[in-house]
Amino acid sequence: MLIERLPPAWTVLCDFDGTISLHDLTDALLARFARPGWQSLEEDWRAGRISSRQCMAGQIALLDCGREELEAFVAEAEIDAGFKAFVAALREEGVPLRIVSDGLDHAIRSVLMRHGISGVPVAASHLVQAGERSWRLEFPQARDDCASAGATCKCAFAEAPQGMPAPAVLMIGDGASDFCAAARADLTFARGELLAHCVERGLPHHAVADFGEAMRLWNLLRSARRAETIDDKELAHGC
Repeated sequence: MLIERLPPAWTVLCDFDGTISLHDLTDALLARFARPGWQSLEEDWRAGRISSRQCMAGQIALLDCGREELEAFVAEAEIDAGFKAFVAALREEGVPLRIVSDGLDHAIRSVLMRHGISGVPVAASHLVQAGERSWRLEFPQARDDCASAGATCKCAFAEAPQGMPAPAVLMIGDGASDFCAAARADLTFARGELLAHCVERGLPHHAVADFGEAMRLWNLLRSARRAETIDDKELAHGC
């Protein structure tokens, strides 16, 4: 089976925690600075007893650290070695890239800047310092009708603005918060929970271990746009 007439216009949506970052930065912050109780909230969310927003808001309210401590901790976060080159390749082609994350906007931007990456839009939960050693979250990217009830409605960014032609959407991620966007995407580069979800639901996807593999697959897509056709055995459902 062939995917015919691949659209010339693409937009790329990319998760952050565990996808761009090597580890979940929010969980790492909580493990380092949160008072007891954050893991119980995590268990309640995974069991479906509370929403992602309720979980995140409750967990961040348990943080006990000053700004300097938080900044110093975030400065140690490492990212996938191939992500910077991936960003550069998309930018050279004029392909829009947006980071969509249930994580913390300030932490994400700080990590990207430390690694010399700027100008990438970030849609995430908004971290606000509430006191000298206390923090709270705001959810500017949440939607009440979000299919995943996420802190950030990633599926909203997979939709074309009203009255505008829809580009093809590539989603890159690893977790449950990416499920709704993957359901609307034309193709997903997946690993972890997201990979298992795509396999189970029969969603167009390819397994990727890192951004080196994502770059190789992106180059296949670029070649396919020139040829206007691509064998989905090699790309669309590869594992």
